[in-house]
Amino acid sequence: MTHSIKKPGLFWYLTEGIRTTLQLIRCLFFMAFYGYPRKGDGHPILVLPGFLGSDVSTALLRRFLNRLGYTAYGWELGRNLGNLKDLKGLSDRIQRVYQQNGQLVTLIGWSLGGIYVRECARANPAIVRQIITLGSPFGDLNAPNHARWIFDLISTGEQADQHWIAKVAQPVPVRTACLYSKQDGIVPWEACMEKITDNLHQNVKVKSSHFGFVANPLVFRIIVKLLATV
Repeated sequence: MTHSIKKPGLFWYLTEGIRTTLQLIRCLFFMAFYGYPRKGDGHPILVLPGFLGSDVSTALLRRFLNRLGYTAYGWELGRNLGNLKDLKGLSDRIQRVYQQNGQLVTLIGWSLGGIYVRECARANPAIVRQIITLGSPFGDLNAPNHARWIFDLISTGEQADQHWIAKVAQPVPVRTACLYSKQDGIVPWEACMEKITDNLHQNVKVKSSHFGFVANPLVFRIIVKLLATV
């Protein structure tokens, strides 16, 4: 199959580490001096890590959300190893968070975590307030990339067949914001976008490395606006 989408450029791939480090430093200063107006309504937000990441990798984002007045949770399933069996545990986690708070749950997923939140929101639309994906290539998992997890996910045919892969790209029946970056060095930014946008589904361009999505002041500010508009 020929793809019009190209693998992220070598420059962006090779500079992922240094760019992420610089973003992290800026993020630490940003969080230290941000005014933190308590605009949050306290509703629960579940944040999912990317491949091989644990809740430690999303700690800064969750701390930021808590300081804003929301109630942020980690996924509490250990490391994200790309096992689709985790979707059942994640759905159960979302339901527990919803029952515990009595409010609709916002789901934020970074990279592979964004694939998961889309599928869980599709299965539980009545209890999901909105979903936000951060550099998640749900639009075309077959597109060229530098992410080994995509190859592993697709190659395990008993877990993910082409029918499932095609379903991932379909819009989810809840409010959705897809953040993508043309400076992403791991996955192609074109695959991180909804193919059709409307009042319920939008794409948001940011400037970020792939690994820096969860430690980026620009991303944090956009999330603040997205949470306030629902």
